[in-house]
Amino acid sequence: MTDPVTRAQEVLKDHRESIDRLDAILVYTLGERFKHTQAVGKLKAQHDLPASDPAREEKQIARLEDLANRADLDPAFAKDFLNFIIQEVIQHHKKHQE
Repeated sequence: MTDPVTRAQEVLKDHRESIDRLDAILVYTLGERFKHTQAVGKLKAQHDLPASDPAREEKQIARLEDLANRADLDPAFAKDFLNFIIQEVIQHHKKHQE
């Protein structure tokens, strides 16, 4: 039988391994997302479309807040996170237009 401290260390190790895998998923997912937003930015620049789409951004924020609620994630954090990503994407789109 293992002592409580050893068992706690094993559980901690398991949690950390899961966190590391999830961090990798997040990074690769963001990379894939930005590949698509880069393509959108090029398309917008080629057709002289505006870099931002406030109506879509508003819908996406509402959608993400709903997803966050269902995932038991703080909706304010999810909204801030998406706003950060949107601002980064808009900057990329503006670079394509230059």
